Amino acid sequence: MIFNEVDSFLGIPIGYGVFLIINIALYAIFALGLNLQWGFTGLINFGHVAFMTIGVYTTVLLSLAGVPLILAVIAGGILAALLGLLIGLSTLRLREDYLAIMTIGTSEVVRLIAKNEAWLTRGSAGIQVYPRPLEKIESSLMQQWSMSAILTVIAIIGMWQLWRQLRKNWRKEAKIWQKISLGIGGVVGSGLIILTYIIGLIAFANYNAKVGLMFLSLIVLALMYWGLEFLVRSPWGRILKAIREDEEVAKALGKNVFWYKLQSFILGGAIGGIAGAFYAWQFSVYPDNFEPIITFNTWMIVVLGGAGNNLGTILGAILFWVTFEPLTRYLTSSELGILQPSQQGAVRIMLIGIILMGLMLWQPQGILGKKQELTLNK
Repeated sequence: MIFNEVDSFLGIPIGYGVFLIINIALYAIFALGLNLQWGFTGLINFGHVAFMTIGVYTTVLLSLAGVPLILAVIAGGILAALLGLLIGLSTLRLREDYLAIMTIGTSEVVRLIAKNEAWLTRGSAGIQVYPRPLEKIESSLMQQWSMSAILTVIAIIGMWQLWRQLRKNWRKEAKIWQKISLGIGGVVGSGLIILTYIIGLIAFANYNAKVGLMFLSLIVLALMYWGLEFLVRSPWGRILKAIREDEEVAKALGKNVFWYKLQSFILGGAIGGIAGAFYAWQFSVYPDNFEPIITFNTWMIVVLGGAGNNLGTILGAILFWVTFEPLTRYLTSSELGILQPSQQGAVRIMLIGIILMGLMLWQPQGILGKKQELTLNK
């Protein structure tokens, strides 16, 4: 391979690049679930992290019990879907604000159960050692070429999808500053896809368990995107959009609005549970990792990329992890000497909130979204 012995690219250590790509992929998968619930159906879920928590613990505990990883991940997705069913049955007939309150409360209940039921979850001590995927694979030239070929296909499809969306939105936008935003988003998005592709190729030549996780997360993200695109473009997806726009009209047309909302909530929850498996494989598992800040960050990803647009959600995850996350972390770090350690967490949440409000004022539809499809002011 031409990339043997290369340990950095454009000053970016390959190990850090792999870590960043995994974070982008797992948060993009997680945000796709929220985008299905809010972006396409108009369901305000402020407790999306509850589904991730269920997925994390189910995957880890079952794999420690000897269950194959693929079955553990599926079980995590099913249990997260069941949680979505329970929440949906009790709240989806109520107003949107009740759903928001119920979901954020549920996420805290799930986190506190994980923290206090030590007989099952090991409590605050967390779980650090458990099976991870593709960690025992021996690197070979054939495997490197196979992974490189699959990554090439994913990168080409990603570039094509981004170009198609940008061209479509460019024709619709009338204001010059909106076209400038699209252009900046397109250039940044294209550059990051190319950078991800090159870092991936270099990483395959120096294979380890993290590289395997990166490869797997990108494949699952691509499949998840393709599956959701198929669904939202189908009659089922068009009904969800109709409910988001005006559910009374959908009811007048004979559609069972509650049943469609419940389906969207369950499917979004299952996707969040599957994302939880990748979170477990990327990080160690501690109950305090699953605080509401993860949900708020995911909302920022969806808003940044454009609600109701799956590609925009992935683009939002990329921009979040290469710009906003490191920016807010740096501004609140001890290096600047401005904040005490006890203040850093709260100030960081405040900064994220300010950025989110700025986005809603300056570019409320996000990079690839449509302003007329926003539902917060419905």
